[in-house]
Amino acid sequence: MNYVPGTASLIDDIDTNLVFHQTVERIHVGQKFGDIPRGIFIVRGENVVLLGEIDAERPSLAPLQQVSIEEILEEQRLQQQTRQETDRVKMQVLKDRGLSVPRPDNLDEY
Repeated sequence: MNYVPGTASLIDDIDTNLVFHQTVERIHVGQKFGDIPRGIFIVRGENVVLLGEIDAERPSLAPLQQVSIEEILEEQRLQQQTRQETDRVKMQVLKDRGLSVPRPDNLDEY
Protein backbone atom coordinates (compact mmCIF):
# COMPACT_ATOMS: atom_id res chain seq x y z
CA MET A 1 0.00 0.00 0.00
CA ASN A 2 1.40 3.40 -0.94
CA TYR A 3 0.38 6.88 0.05
CA VAL A 4 2.04 10.24 -0.32
CA PRO A 5 2.26 12.47 2.77
CA GLY A 6 3.50 16.03 2.21
CA THR A 7 2.90 19.67 3.03
CA ALA A 8 0.26 21.49 0.97
CA SER A 9 1.73 24.76 -0.19
CA LEU A 10 -0.85 25.87 -2.74
CA ILE A 11 -4.51 25.08 -3.05
CA ASP A 12 -6.21 26.47 -6.15
CA ASP A 13 -9.76 27.62 -5.33
CA ILE A 14 -11.13 27.09 -8.83
CA ASP A 15 -10.09 23.54 -9.75
CA THR A 16 -8.89 22.34 -6.33
CA ASN A 17 -5.48 21.55 -7.77
CA LEU A 18 -2.89 20.81 -5.07
CA VAL A 19 0.85 21.41 -4.92
CA PHE A 20 2.76 19.55 -2.20
CA HIS A 21 6.37 20.11 -1.25
CA GLN A 22 8.71 17.97 0.87
CA THR A 23 6.68 14.99 -0.28
CA VAL A 24 7.63 11.40 0.46
CA GLU A 25 6.14 8.20 -0.90
CA ARG A 26 5.43 5.84 1.98
CA ILE A 27 5.36 2.14 1.17
CA HIS A 28 3.76 -0.27 3.66
CA VAL A 29 4.45 -3.99 3.68
CA GLY A 30 3.08 -5.83 6.69
CA GLN A 31 4.21 -4.01 9.83
CA LYS A 32 7.12 -2.27 8.04
CA PHE A 33 7.25 0.97 6.11
CA GLY A 34 9.78 2.98 4.17
CA ASP A 35 9.79 6.57 2.94
CA ILE A 36 11.11 7.59 -0.47
CA PRO A 37 11.69 11.36 -0.83
CA ARG A 38 9.86 12.69 -3.92
CA GLY A 39 10.02 16.50 -3.53
CA ILE A 40 7.30 18.56 -5.26
CA PHE A 41 4.10 16.73 -6.15
CA ILE A 42 1.25 18.24 -8.19
CA VAL A 43 -2.23 16.69 -8.03
CA ARG A 44 -5.03 17.67 -10.41
CA GLY A 45 -8.25 18.51 -8.62
CA GLU A 46 -10.28 15.88 -10.48
CA ASN A 47 -8.05 13.19 -8.90
CA VAL A 48 -8.56 14.32 -5.29
CA VAL A 49 -10.67 11.91 -3.30
CA LEU A 50 -9.67 12.61 0.27
CA LEU A 51 -7.42 15.18 1.87
CA GLY A 52 -6.73 15.27 5.57
CA GLU A 53 -4.31 16.41 8.22
CA ILE A 54 -2.28 14.08 10.43
CA ASP A 55 -1.87 14.95 14.10
CA ALA A 56 1.88 14.50 14.65
CA GLU A 57 1.45 14.87 18.44
CA ARG A 58 -0.89 11.88 18.72
CA PRO A 59 0.89 8.53 19.22
CA SER A 60 0.39 5.94 16.50
CA LEU A 61 -1.90 3.01 17.33
CA ALA A 62 -0.20 0.70 14.82
CA PRO A 63 3.22 -0.63 15.82
CA LEU A 64 5.02 0.05 12.54
CA GLN A 65 8.75 -0.33 12.04
CA GLN A 66 10.58 2.07 9.74
CA VAL A 67 13.16 0.39 7.49
CA SER A 68 15.52 1.54 4.75
CA ILE A 69 14.35 2.22 1.21
CA GLU A 70 16.24 -0.81 -0.12
CA GLU A 71 14.70 -3.13 2.47
CA ILE A 72 11.11 -1.96 1.93
CA LEU A 73 11.47 -2.19 -1.87
CA GLU A 74 12.77 -5.75 -1.52
CA GLU A 75 9.88 -6.63 0.84
CA GLN A 76 7.42 -5.11 -1.65
CA ARG A 77 8.97 -7.09 -4.53
CA LEU A 78 8.70 -10.35 -2.56
CA GLN A 79 5.08 -9.57 -1.61
CA GLN A 80 4.20 -8.91 -5.26
CA GLN A 81 5.89 -12.16 -6.34
CA THR A 82 3.94 -14.10 -3.72
CA ARG A 83 0.65 -12.54 -4.90
CA GLN A 84 1.43 -13.31 -8.54
CA GLU A 85 2.26 -16.94 -7.70
CA THR A 86 -0.94 -17.29 -5.65
CA ASP A 87 -2.99 -15.81 -8.51
CA ARG A 88 -1.29 -18.14 -11.00
CA VAL A 89 -2.14 -21.18 -8.86
CA LYS A 90 -5.78 -20.02 -8.49
CA MET A 91 -6.10 -19.53 -12.25
CA GLN A 92 -4.67 -23.02 -12.87
CA VAL A 93 -7.12 -24.61 -10.41
CA LEU A 94 -10.04 -22.83 -12.10
CA LYS A 95 -8.75 -23.88 -15.52
CA ASP A 96 -8.41 -27.51 -14.37
CA ARG A 97 -12.06 -27.38 -13.28
CA GLY A 98 -13.19 -26.05 -16.65
CA LEU A 99 -13.74 -22.47 -15.59
CA SER A 100 -12.33 -19.46 -17.36
CA VAL A 101 -11.74 -16.15 -15.64
CA PRO A 102 -10.64 -13.25 -17.87
CA ARG A 103 -7.48 -11.47 -16.78
CA PRO A 104 -7.94 -7.76 -15.98
CA ASP A 105 -5.45 -6.74 -18.68
CA ASN A 106 -7.56 -8.53 -21.32
CA LEU A 107 -10.85 -6.81 -20.50
CA ASP A 108 -12.18 -4.23 -22.94
CA GLU A 109 -12.63 -0.69 -21.71
CA TYR A 110 -15.96 0.98 -22.41
